[in-house]
Order: sequence, then C-alpha cells, then structure tokens
Amino acid sequence: MCGIYGATIPYSDGVVREKMARINFRGPDYTGVQRYNQVVFAHNRLAIIDLDARSNQPFSYLHLHIVFNGEIYNYKDIRKALEAKNYQFRTSSDTEVICAAYLEYGADCLTYFNGMFAFVIYDTLKNELFGARDRFGKKPFYYAHEHGTFEFASQPSQISIDRDLSVDEDAISQYLIWGYVPQPQSIWQNVKQLPAANYFTYNLQTDKLKITEYWTLDYGWKNKFAGTYEEAKEALALIIADSVKIRMNADVPLGVFLSGGIDSSLVAALATKEIDHVKTFSIKFNEKGFDESAYANQVAKHLGTDHHTIECNYDDGIQLIENFNRYYDEPFADSSAIPTMLLSKSTRAHVTVALSGDAGDEAFLGYHRYKWIKQVSSLFYAPHAVRKAFAGLINQSPSYRHKLIAMGISMEDVEKLYVKMFGNMENSWVKQPDLAKYNPLMHILTNPSKPLLERVSDFDIKTYLNGDINTKVDRASMAFSLESRSPLMDYRVIEFSRTLPTHFKYSSGNQKRILKDLLFERVPAHMFDRPKAGFTMPFQNWFRNELKDYVMDNLSADNLKNIPGIHVKRTQEIINEHMTGKWNRYPQIWKLLVLSQWLIKNKTNAKKISLVA
Repeated sequence: MCGIYGATIPYSDGVVREKMARINFRGPDYTGVQRYNQVVFAHNRLAIIDLDARSNQPFSYLHLHIVFNGEIYNYKDIRKALEAKNYQFRTSSDTEVICAAYLEYGADCLTYFNGMFAFVIYDTLKNELFGARDRFGKKPFYYAHEHGTFEFASQPSQISIDRDLSVDEDAISQYLIWGYVPQPQSIWQNVKQLPAANYFTYNLQTDKLKITEYWTLDYGWKNKFAGTYEEAKEALALIIADSVKIRMNADVPLGVFLSGGIDSSLVAALATKEIDHVKTFSIKFNEKGFDESAYANQVAKHLGTDHHTIECNYDDGIQLIENFNRYYDEPFADSSAIPTMLLSKSTRAHVTVALSGDAGDEAFLGYHRYKWIKQVSSLFYAPHAVRKAFAGLINQSPSYRHKLIAMGISMEDVEKLYVKMFGNMENSWVKQPDLAKYNPLMHILTNPSKPLLERVSDFDIKTYLNGDINTKVDRASMAFSLESRSPLMDYRVIEFSRTLPTHFKYSSGNQKRILKDLLFERVPAHMFDRPKAGFTMPFQNWFRNELKDYVMDNLSADNLKNIPGIHVKRTQEIINEHMTGKWNRYPQIWKLLVLSQWLIKNKTNAKKISLVA
C-alpha cells in the first residue's frame, strides 16, 4: 500500500514533494516524482510485493505511466493469461499487470481485478487519464477538477497544500449525522471523492471528466442461492479459504488481527492452514469491562498461533487523540479508530501486513442494530398515530433509554428509523437533525425486491462499510505504514452473501449463522458463548473524569460558536447532560471534539453554502 498523487497543474518539485511529505507514513520506503508532458505523478511506496527498485513508482509500461495504491490479489492469474497473449513483463509486481490488463481489456480490466486499489494511468497516446477505485472503497481517492485542471491524491490534505480552499458546510452537516463525510463529498469545497466501484476518464485536451460505475450489488435479488444450507456452507468455505490464501501473498512479514470474535477467528483459523506459526495480534485495555483479550488468547492457543497481546492504557489513548487529525485529515467520529491505531502501531513492530475480519458484520448480518431493527419492525405495522400516542406515554419516563425508544417508534417508517440511528435518535443539537432521510441511497432501504434485513445489509455495504469501516482501518493502519487486508471483503464473498436466503445468515436471533458454523468446525463453539462486543475505549467514563477538563476546554462556548451546523446553547446542554450522568452523550462529544480540533488545526472558517432542505 502506498500514497499517490498527480496533477495537470504546473507545481514546482518543491510543492509536489511537500504534498507527498504530508503522507509520508503511507509509504516510507521510496518517494518518486516524474513529469510526463503537462502531467506530474508522485508516489510514496510501502514495498510489499517485488521489493526491488524496479517496481518503484511512478511506473512506466510502453506509453502508459501509473501510480497505484493497493494490491491486486489475483495478479498472478491475470499475468499468466496476458503472457499467453504475448505480453511481456520485467517485474514480478502487480503494478505492471494493471498496465498490461488496461492495454488488453480497456476499462473492463477492472472486472478482472480482485483487490483493493486506487490508481491512475496516464495514456500518452490518448492524452488521457484513466483511474479507478476498488468495489468497496478500501483505498481512498480524492480529486479536484476546476479551471481546466485536474489534481488527485490519496488524502485531501495533499490537495489543500498551496491551494485556496473553503470548508464545505454541507459536508460538516453530513458529518454531524453520519460521523464521516460521505462520498462523493469531502470536507473541502471543490474536492471530491471518487465513489467506490467507479472509474473515471479525464481528457487533457478537452478538459472532459467522465465518471462511470463498473460494479454494484444485486438489488433485484435475481441470483438467489437455490441449494441447501449445507451446500451453501461448503461453497462459502471454499470462497473464503481462497480469499484468505490469495491475501497471504507478500514478500514481507504477515500476521492477523485477532479480536477473539467470529470474523477474525475464522480468518486466523484459515490462515493457519496456509502457513505455520501465524502471528496474531490483539489489544488489551486496563479498564474493567473493556478488555476482551482473554478471548483472543483462548482462540490463539487453540489455533497454535504466535500471539501478541498489546496493552493499552489512558496515556496511550491520549497521545493519539491529540494527533488524531494528522492521520484522519477529514473529521471522522468513529471512536474505535483510536484502539485501531494503537493495535496497528504495535503490530507494525512485528509485521508489515495484517489480515482482518472486516465486512463480516455487514455481509452476514452481525451488528446488534440488525437484531434490534428486526425486533421493532413489527411495531410499524401499527398506524403512525397509534405509535405516536404510545411513544408519548413512554416518553414520560425519566430514563433516557426509554426516551430514545419513544423517539424511534414515532418515526414515519422503519427505514427512516434505521438511518436516524446513525446520527443518534436525539440530535436536537444539530441544525439539520433529519438530514439522513435525504441520503441519495435511501432507495436501497426502500427496495421492494428484498426483505428488511437484506435491505439494511445492502445499505450498510454501500455506505457504512465504505465511509466508516474502510476509512477507519485505512487511516489507522497506514498511519504506521501497516497494510491491512480483509478476506471477508473479497467481492466473491460479498456477492455470494447477497445470494443467500436471510435465514442462512440470521435465524431466530442467531446472527452470522453460516459464518459461525464454518468457524465452529475449526474452533470449539463454547469459546464464543458470549455477547458480541464492539471495539471501543472507555470514553464515556473518561469524558466525565480524566478527560473532563480536556473536553470542556476544547468545547468551550467560544469554540462551539466556530462550529457550523449546531445550536450552541443546546450543544452546551447535552455536554452538561453527560457530565452530570443524566445521559450518555460520549458519541456526540467525541464527534464535536474531532470537528473542533480539525477546524482549529486548519485555521479556516466554514463558508456558507446552500444546504440540503
């Protein structure tokens, strides 16, 4: 994995290198800058495959020049097919295979690639840029197209250097709901994200930019699996086993993140079938109620892995909180980013590549919220007026949990309830509390071709997996020059999961049923006889105690006035509700802390623009 950059703007070498120095953690092994006609390409390399200097980038292949971030896991098979067509190669890297595949297949080359990627090819014969992003947005890609120029980068802070940009207030409003800036927006006006599963062409002569989607989910559920449960289990086992196998190809040390949960344990179990003495890594919190390292140790012992438990304490967390915006250079409010960074930092001391269990929850219905939305969905058969009246009675309770339930059942429909949960049910402190209803992908949730749980799964794969999970893991791992690979995010796994009947994944409250059954053939089921846990830190308590002064200083009345999209007085009230123990507001406080620090660091005021009604 690496960091990429390119532009048609005549920046000096000094400015280009400054833009690359901003993300030197993404690729510390080599920095290259090359100019081709009016185009400049730059690349920070984290060497994983073919460590020789011959594979440094920018890389040239005939009349093509490329910068590439990511991995093509099936590149050896593609290369073999291309060699049969008389293509020649001078390296053993996947970068060269991308170029040859583009020459042979054009834009259709993307359908051959199994991997995580963001790349741009400059075709000097066409005087055209061709670029793409992987199906699930594992690798980031930002660009700016204005005034007859085009600029792209792995992270938006690169584009902001030596350029006048204004903060996009609508992006802030979206962030206050979702906890991240959803594609195609970025935090900056005029800087966009290339959506996942899309490619673009940019003609330098005509200044024409065209963006095209090359892959999506089967929303019509046309390809339903027709076999038995046992047949589905056997088929899925083969797919996941191969997914793990092809992700273990590396010319550097490799390990596995092992939380002790279903997904990471399955990945670790399959990894032990490919190589001996697999290194596994988990994190241990000193705070009671947040440490699940014993479960990971138990699984590791059963599998016989070389296990490493990384201890994390208050001081470790504080240091990363203070430097959070260096790596997450857009506001990002998933607090599990901090333990993910801590895990990545310590893991990097042992390996350069780590496999994870990401995407198992989205594809196989593992989140708590899926069970909850299934349970409450039957209430929505009652007329809205009846539900509102019932909610009024529940709201009389002093319990904030009861008040949240009342808010939920009074929503117009279950689909709006689902998106409302992402911004918190009680979000009267933001100026646009109902913004989630206008998400451009709401049609996935209202899709009449699928039942509720399949719809929320599809929605999360296209939104939460991309905007939250992949952003979190990419920035956290790359902050310490660690490559993270996700076997359960193999497009074959995702596509197969979409064909399965719901009860193969969720049956009588048993979530991730088919994944569990695959795991229990390899690790005893009794080791997982416990509730699912999230990857969190004790911020709820820290914000009331050790971090109270830090919170109150950073979220003072003066600082709150500089944050667009919020009601300052109401925001002060919710902070006080948390500090007095009346309500658990730590997710909102963390969201505000991250945004306030980002605005202060960037020393810019959000420019007023039109907002979504």
